[in-house]
Amino acid sequence: MAISFYKYQGTGNDFVMVDNRKLNFPAEDEELVKHLCDRRKGIGADGLILLQDHPDYDFEMVYYNADGRVGSMCGNGARCTVRFARQLGVIEDVACFLAADGEHQASVERDEIHLKMNDVQDVESIDEDYYLNTGSPHYIRFVEDAQNLDVYEEGRAIRYNDRFKAVGTNANFVQRLSEDEIFVRTYERGVEDETQSCGTGVTAAALVAGIKGMKSPIKVKVLGGELQVSFERNVDGCFKHIYLIGPAKQVFTGSITV
Repeated sequence: MAISFYKYQGTGNDFVMVDNRKLNFPAEDEELVKHLCDRRKGIGADGLILLQDHPDYDFEMVYYNADGRVGSMCGNGARCTVRFARQLGVIEDVACFLAADGEHQASVERDEIHLKMNDVQDVESIDEDYYLNTGSPHYIRFVEDAQNLDVYEEGRAIRYNDRFKAVGTNANFVQRLSEDEIFVRTYERGVEDETQSCGTGVTAAALVAGIKGMKSPIKVKVLGGELQVSFERNVDGCFKHIYLIGPAKQVFTGSITV
């Protein structure tokens, strides 16, 4: 079977994109997805995304982790999917689409995709760290020197601790760089390693930075580039009007026989 695909990346977070509007892709085949995401034996990516038709939305985004399993919301993947949908002619400059955590809106603004994230009500404090869900679960730890941190070992220890090992969590290490900028490194479950960027992780880190007194919008530096997160926080602590803003680019297209 020959599979046509598109490779996209958003600040170094890369994805195999498949136009599955005709439902030709064997979506239940976890081993196939895992193979396609393999960087040595397949195409190579942090995840695979299917773009599909939906009767009530411009399109549906179905996201798979690199381990082949259906994943939760992926912020960078969603921004790439919006760019992909525009390339296919599915949308023009605005989109309303369905993802794992429900409805999202987005707009294409030249090189950047502005993605509206879901509201966040609950933020749990764990000693000096935080835990929240921005479409995917994220553990947030502020550190003094994120650049020299062993993210793989530190992140893995959190992801597989007694509380999280059954379902897993993403682990983010955040350094404040200035009054309006942070640096974020992320260990992602499903990839089971550090990635160049994580959209829902960046969002979670920025919201916690807001709790710590930083003002919206917050610039976010990641290994793969730069993003921005804007938000409003109500008096009850609920975060609303959350936007993840950054680039999403096509890298190449191809066909693979499996």
